[in-house]
Amino acid sequence: MSRHKGFTLIEVLIVVAILAIMTAIAWPGYARHIVKARRTEAQLALVDAMQRQEQYRAQHHRYLAFSSGANDPASRDFPWHLGTRPEKSAYEIDGYACEGQDIRHCIVLRARPGTERVDARFRDPDCGVLTFDSTGTQGASGAGPRCWP
Repeated sequence: MSRHKGFTLIEVLIVVAILAIMTAIAWPGYARHIVKARRTEAQLALVDAMQRQEQYRAQHHRYLAFSSGANDPASRDFPWHLGTRPEKSAYEIDGYACEGQDIRHCIVLRARPGTERVDARFRDPDCGVLTFDSTGTQGASGAGPRCWP
């Protein structure tokens, strides 16, 4: 009597079912981790951009508004996306005058997740748009528990 070595279809289906259950349990945690990592990257980019804005203000006695569509050559010192390519970036960054104030005295930097100019699939449902202004105020459009550390 010869016995074949290998797996039965039932055994393979059981293993596949176990893997599917484990993936279903792990995926939400992994997705939250990715969003949090990208959010931290945006926060660091805002802090870096604010440092560059303070250097610019020290030399020119005003802040510089910038965005992805800015034509001012000086605005090239302020990247509007994270990383090397816009399509890989989760956030689009821009800077504008604080509400009711002149750009000479106050600037707000904003990181918007998943715009049409960056990875439009990315979403940050907890925090949404991150802001950081020249007075040091950090904000977020969402109501997440810890949008800034």
